[in-house]
Amino acid sequence: MSENETHEEIDLNKAECQSVAAHIYEYLDSEMTEDDALRMRRHVAECSPCLAEMSIEEMIKRVLKRSCAEKAPEHLRVAIHAQFTSIRFIE
Repeated sequence: MSENETHEEIDLNKAECQSVAAHIYEYLDSEMTEDDALRMRRHVAECSPCLAEMSIEEMIKRVLKRSCAEKAPEHLRVAIHAQFTSIRFIE
């Protein structure tokens, strides 16, 4: 703890870090409100551990997207869609 930081500020920062960790994919997938996304960007700009975590998650997401470029065969997609449809009707 630095001389100028209070225990409340440290607790608030810890809570913000936990929030970043809990909502990182919502941010990366652009599923947040603009206010929440702005809060996330501000925190990450000042918190190097959260910035590092976000960078890692972004990299993983890019690699997965690049690796999963193949489409399933049409018959498989139709069969999966039919299963989802039948599950909805059963519930």
